[in-house]
Amino acid sequence: MHKIENFINGSFHKHNGDTLEVTSPITDSIIGYVPISTRNDLDKAVQLASIAQKQWSAQTLKERSQVVYKYRALLIQNRNDLSNLLHTENGKTMDEAYADVDKAIELCEFAASIPQIITGNIEEVSKGILCHEEYRPLGVVASITPFNFPVMVPHWTVPNAITLGNAMILKPSEATPICANFVANLWKEAGLPDGIYNVVHGTKEVVESICEHPDIKAVSFVGSTTVQK
Repeated sequence: MHKIENFINGSFHKHNGDTLEVTSPITDSIIGYVPISTRNDLDKAVQLASIAQKQWSAQTLKERSQVVYKYRALLIQNRNDLSNLLHTENGKTMDEAYADVDKAIELCEFAASIPQIITGNIEEVSKGILCHEEYRPLGVVASITPFNFPVMVPHWTVPNAITLGNAMILKPSEATPICANFVANLWKEAGLPDGIYNVVHGTKEVVESICEHPDIKAVSFVGSTTVQK
């Protein structure tokens, strides 16, 4: 039985409220209980993430990308365990599970290279007038991800957002919440400061709270049109 809790500010938080069963498609058995988070749970995560983000964004791109590079190495080291976990909670074949994790590793390679590709441009738009393009972190951002690719899809956004100096609130599918918590431990082991990667579990209420929260500056969503509505 997997212990599934919200991961906020670098630690797992015991949930005393309502939960949902998490069932493995492989065995049709209950493998854990996922917390149904409230608006208050999200508010706490955002508040702490906002504090952490100010310090994180003050570090250089190179310093931030080094953490992502270490995290990538940990993904490689834990490839078998993470793939087996994905297989159990999602039902993918092992070949599909390995491919899901391998794509996440590849996406981290791109994130670690960001310092080389966003140096900005300087262009003389008129005589004596220069325009300078630069990239700045937004602050606290969020990603809402689906059940079918529980490792790959979060890596479309999380490593990039973190490298660029943002703090991330991840809301994984309540059907496949376990991999997100496994990954949280890897980010911590890689040296990511507390509060930069957070996982808030739940259903419709917490998703709506993310979309409406005034201190979440951007939201990435991957899912069906029906769920989006």
